[in-house]
Amino acid sequence: MADTRKKRVIAFIGHNGSGKTTLSESILFSNKAIDRMGSVNQGNTAMDFDPVEVEKKSSINASVFTFKRGDYTFSLIDTPGFSDFIGEVISTTLVAENVCSVLDATSGVEVQTEKTWKIAKNYQRPLFCFINGMDKDHANFDQTFEQVKKLAGESAIAMNFPIGNGSTFKGIVDVLSQKAIVYDDGKSKVSDVPEDLKDKLQNYRSSLIESVVELDDALMEKYFADEPISVEELKKTLSKGYVNGQIVPVFTGSAILGIGINECLDALQEFGASPVDVKNLIGGQEIEPNIEAPFSALIFKVVVDPFIGKLTYAKVLTGKIKSGDTIYNESANASERINHIYVPAGKKQNEINEASVGDIVAIPKLKESHVGKFLSDPSNKVSIENIFDFPEPMISKSVKSKNKGEIDKITNGLARLAESDPTFHMNFNSETSEIVVSGVGNIHIDVMIEKLKKNFNVEVELGKPKIAYRETITKKAKAEYKHKKQSGGHGQYGHVKIELEPLPRGKGFEFEDKIFGGAIPKNYIPSVEKGIREAMKRGVLAGYPVDDVKVVLYDGSYHEVDSSDIAFQIAAIQAFKGGMQSASPTLLEPIMNVEIYVPDESTGDVMGDLNARRGRIHGIEPQGNNYQLIKSDVPLSEMLEFSSQLNSMTSGKGYFTMKFSHYEEVPRNLQEKIIQERKAELEEEK
Repeated sequence: MADTRKKRVIAFIGHNGSGKTTLSESILFSNKAIDRMGSVNQGNTAMDFDPVEVEKKSSINASVFTFKRGDYTFSLIDTPGFSDFIGEVISTTLVAENVCSVLDATSGVEVQTEKTWKIAKNYQRPLFCFINGMDKDHANFDQTFEQVKKLAGESAIAMNFPIGNGSTFKGIVDVLSQKAIVYDDGKSKVSDVPEDLKDKLQNYRSSLIESVVELDDALMEKYFADEPISVEELKKTLSKGYVNGQIVPVFTGSAILGIGINECLDALQEFGASPVDVKNLIGGQEIEPNIEAPFSALIFKVVVDPFIGKLTYAKVLTGKIKSGDTIYNESANASERINHIYVPAGKKQNEINEASVGDIVAIPKLKESHVGKFLSDPSNKVSIENIFDFPEPMISKSVKSKNKGEIDKITNGLARLAESDPTFHMNFNSETSEIVVSGVGNIHIDVMIEKLKKNFNVEVELGKPKIAYRETITKKAKAEYKHKKQSGGHGQYGHVKIELEPLPRGKGFEFEDKIFGGAIPKNYIPSVEKGIREAMKRGVLAGYPVDDVKVVLYDGSYHEVDSSDIAFQIAAIQAFKGGMQSASPTLLEPIMNVEIYVPDESTGDVMGDLNARRGRIHGIEPQGNNYQLIKSDVPLSEMLEFSSQLNSMTSGKGYFTMKFSHYEEVPRNLQEKIIQERKAELEEEK
C-alpha cells in the first residue's frame, strides 16, 4: 500500500485557454504516464476525451489521471475554465490537497482566475500558481506575477522566473538553488545564472526569504542577526506556510515545450501537501484522514455512459476499501457490495484491489450515486448535508422532440445527465405541458443537449420556456346558468347562481356554500365546486389557470328526476365562465426574487438594465472584494435573456440567483400581446 505522505492530488483551476489541459498533458508525457504528447486542437489529449470536448476543443468536464512518479503517487484533476461549468470546479477542488491556479503569461489574472481562486480559498486548500505560455509572443512574467501578488497579497513568492520570453524563452532560474535550468531540444541542463538576471534573482530571493522567515521565530532571529539560513530551513518553513495557506508559491514555464514542468513537480514532492497535511473541513465538520478509521469516501463526480453505465468517482477520506467489501451507499440509503475498484487514468480505468486514504477511485454500477453523498462502512455511516454550494441555474429553455415517439428516451437521457451534473436541472412543467431544462449559462445547456444527442442518440429543439401566467378577476360579479337538456327518458337539469369576488394575491381559491332552504340538495354541492375548479383550469382571456378568486354559491334549482352530478358540474362551469367575463378579468405574471452580484464599476449599468426590465430594486449591500449585491423583484418574462446581458455588462464577472416570489398583475399595455400569442399557440395545438 502506498505511503499516504507520498500522495499528491492536484486540481488545476483557472480561466479558459490558460493551458490547464496542456499542462496536465505535459506532466503526464514528461513522466512517461502517456507515450505521446496530445494536443487540445487535435482533440487527442488524455484529459479531454468526451466527444463534445473533442469537438469544442475545450474542457467541459473535470478529468482525473493518476500515475506513479518514483515512489510518489500523483493524481491530476483537470477542470473546465468556462464559468458555465463552475460546478465541476466546486466539486473537484475540495478533494484536492493542492490547487494549481494556471495563468496565461499573455493574459494574466482573468475573470475565472478570480472565481476559481475564491473557491479554493473557501475550501482552505493550499494554492500555488503556474504562469504558463512563456514561449508565446507578448508573454510577460513580471506583469502577471504582480497581478498574482495583488490577488494573493504579499503571500505570493516567485519560486522561479523565466530566462527570456516568446521565441527567446529557453529555461528558468530557480530562486532557492540560485541555478539556471536551460532547455535545449527538450533536455534540461543546470548552469550558472546569466549575468543580466542576477539582480532580478537577488530581488526575488530577498522577497522569498522575507516572506518565509516571517512564519518562524527562530528563522526571524537568524535573519535579523545576519546569520546564514540554509536552503533546507527555508524549504521546511516554506512547506508549512504553503500547507497552512500563508504562502502562495509561483512557478513558470511552458506546457507545450515542457519547460519548468518537472521542476514544479519536484518542488511539490518536497513541500506539497499530502492527504494527512490538510484539514478536511466538509460541510462544517472536520474529518481526520486516519487510515485506521472505518472507511469513508466522498462522491465528487458521477459519469453516466450509455455503454459502460454509471461510474462513481470518490475520494477516500478515512480507512481503506478492498474489492469484495460491502459499503453503505448514502445516495441509495442501502448497503452494496463493491466488486471492482478502479484508479482513473483519463478515459481509461486501471483496476486495483485496494484503496486507502488520499486515493481517488472510480466505482462502477452503484445503484444510485449523487455528488456530495458518502460511501462508508455500514457500521459507521457518514452523512453530512449541504457540502457543495453549487450555483443555481440561471438559464432555462424548453425542450421539444424532433422525432415523434422519443419523449421517453429524452426524459430518461436528461434525467441521467442531471444526475451527473448537479448544476443541470430537468423538470416537466405540468401547467405548460413542456420539458424545461435549466443550466448555469447558454453554453452549459447547449453542451448538455449535445451530450444528449451523442450519448443517447436523440435530437431535440430548444426554445424559450413558456411563462406560467395566471388569470384572475378585479371586481365582483354575479352569474347564473341553467343546464337543461331533454332527450327522451331521463333528461339533464342543473341550475346554479354564483357570485365571484377577487381575493388578495396568493390566496388561491375559496368556495362558500350559501344555499338555504334546499334550493340545491346537499349531495349536489360538491359537484358545483368540482365544476368551478374544472372551469378555473382555463381562464377566459387566454386559457391560463385562474387564481385568487372566491366563489359563493347562493341559489339555484334542481329537478327531482333529471338532476345529476354531471348536470350541476356543467352548470357550474358555464356560470363561472360567464361570471368571469363580467368581473373584469386580468392577467397575472410570476415575479422573481433576484439577487445579483456585480463588480462596483458595473453597479450603475446593471441597475439601469433592471429598471428597463420592470424590476424593483429593494437594496444594495457591499460584499467586499469590490462587489455589490443588488436585491430586486423582476418579472420572470424579463429574465429569460438577462444572463447574457449581465455577462456583457460585467465582462463575465457578474452572476445572479433567482427564485419565485409571487404573482402580480401584468401592465395593461402588455396584456393584449400576451393574449394574442397564447391564442395563436392554442390554435396550433388543436
